[in-house]
Amino acid sequence: MRWRYLSSNSSIVGWSGGISLLVAVVTLMSWSVTAPTRAAATSCKGDAAGITLPDGFCATIFADNIGHARQMAVTPDGTLYVNTWSGIYYNNGPVPAGGFIVALKDTHGDGHADVIERFGETVASGGHGGTGLAFHNGMVYAEIDDRIVRYPLAPNEIAPKGGGETIVSGLPVTGDHPMHPFLIAPKGDLFVDLGSATNDCEKKNRFPHSPGNDPCTEKATRAGIWRYDANKTEQRFSPAERFASGLRNGEGLSLDAARRIFVTQHGRDQLREDWPELYSARQGQDLPAEELVELRQGADYGWPECYFDNQERKLVLGPEYGGDGGKKVGICAERQEPVAFFPAHWAPNDMKIYLGTNFPKAYRGGAFIAFHGSWNRAPGPQGGYNIVFQPLADGKANGAHVVFADGFAGAVKDPGRAAFRPSGLAVAPDGALFISDDVHGRIWHVSYQGGDLEAAVAAAPAPVGVTQAAASAKALPPEGIHPDAGRDTGQLPVPKGFTKEQIALGNRVFHGDVAGATCGGCHGSDAKGSPIAPDLTSGKWLWSDGSLQGLEATIKNGVAEPKAHPGAMPPMGGVTLSQADLDAVSAYVWALGHQGGR
Repeated sequence: MRWRYLSSNSSIVGWSGGISLLVAVVTLMSWSVTAPTRAAATSCKGDAAGITLPDGFCATIFADNIGHARQMAVTPDGTLYVNTWSGIYYNNGPVPAGGFIVALKDTHGDGHADVIERFGETVASGGHGGTGLAFHNGMVYAEIDDRIVRYPLAPNEIAPKGGGETIVSGLPVTGDHPMHPFLIAPKGDLFVDLGSATNDCEKKNRFPHSPGNDPCTEKATRAGIWRYDANKTEQRFSPAERFASGLRNGEGLSLDAARRIFVTQHGRDQLREDWPELYSARQGQDLPAEELVELRQGADYGWPECYFDNQERKLVLGPEYGGDGGKKVGICAERQEPVAFFPAHWAPNDMKIYLGTNFPKAYRGGAFIAFHGSWNRAPGPQGGYNIVFQPLADGKANGAHVVFADGFAGAVKDPGRAAFRPSGLAVAPDGALFISDDVHGRIWHVSYQGGDLEAAVAAAPAPVGVTQAAASAKALPPEGIHPDAGRDTGQLPVPKGFTKEQIALGNRVFHGDVAGATCGGCHGSDAKGSPIAPDLTSGKWLWSDGSLQGLEATIKNGVAEPKAHPGAMPPMGGVTLSQADLDAVSAYVWALGHQGGR
């Protein structure tokens, strides 16, 4: 299927393929979105890209509404390939028709793709798409479910017509991190990330005071980098190919000019929720760091026994393995520390070392990192939802990181309400930077037009129209720290025996303004769900009959093994609620699910 775009807003004016106009329009309408408010950093002709950038940089919307866009690669002729995903991470919502892999090309040189073709497995063929994607030796390599598949390209062909060849299969897809980002080195070494199945290899995943499995047998098949041969077909996953371990979820992989490989790491979750006697609410928001590490064969980067404490600036022992809240080091002294570290829970979903020449010289050799955005900094404000630049020199950090691109989330930084969430990066042959979004499937093309190649690294201006609440110095945040704090609950139904005042209290508990509760962090500030927790407004209940008593029992006891989402829920969300607070938040959740007489 081929689409042609003729405007900067990616309006469709023509296509060729075997689907009707009605189907095309309906598909596109299901992916439509309003761009967040933009604070202009530069004056770029035709600029309406909805993000902020340092002075001299310009962005265009290269493509829009292509699906849940994840990682990308660019060919020498400038064709961009994008892998897209589907499933529970996106509430099992609709996806565009056609294959999950998308080929895009700008034949006019105006920063907008005018040719878009889809190929690969489809929903009809049983596919769900994937995250990882690379271009190597004239072929597109893509993750699809538990496999990495390659598609040879014929001369002058943008989207391959033939079926894919399986390079490796049997990759684990269970647990918290089922995605498989990968990197192909010039000689064909295929490095595949296999994220952990659990938060911290606990005996009971994500539950308070659960000790860690020792030894952590999960590391034999998860939480590391595996190496295969991109030039061989029909390889099978096994523990024997493990290259490095102790990486909880290393989604961004990239080579520098010296052929060193760097990898990002998502730090663990729920220090405060699982160990409240050791960590304050503020520490739960701010620990542990996200990381950038240099990949070395045989190295262990610390997970699950250790985490990087960005306050102590070192690896420390986690409480599941005898840690005391940030002082004990133990075996962590033998683990590999990061090259650079970043704020907690921002979620580094991709990373590219910049080897282009379009940007000023100060950016060359540094790392651009796509931070997907946090879900678990509650009860404080969420963070990330941006592109960060980390200067590097000789494989080490060379200065502080800066926010290079911002404004993706729009008015609300929240996983359920963000307009866009950065998920992938690619550097074009001409040095431009592509950024993908996996909420609505937008691709940005960023170029430098400032004319000063000696310009210093600079931060993007703060976007206009975004309420960014400052974190409180107190353990509990003040009223108003969340976008929905104090909102009117007068229209919600009130269960028998309760009052509107109790519903209002439940609203404040849900949004973290009482007792440091974290409900909104998982279920979204609008309670309409997120990739890790269900929609509470739908009137559909998995763990009770929807009665007030049933809901209160679920909140009080927690959910150790979720039926439909990857995030376990600890009792009371990992905090201590008084009976009055528990009653109120249960009534509030009941009210959310019984709107309109449901």
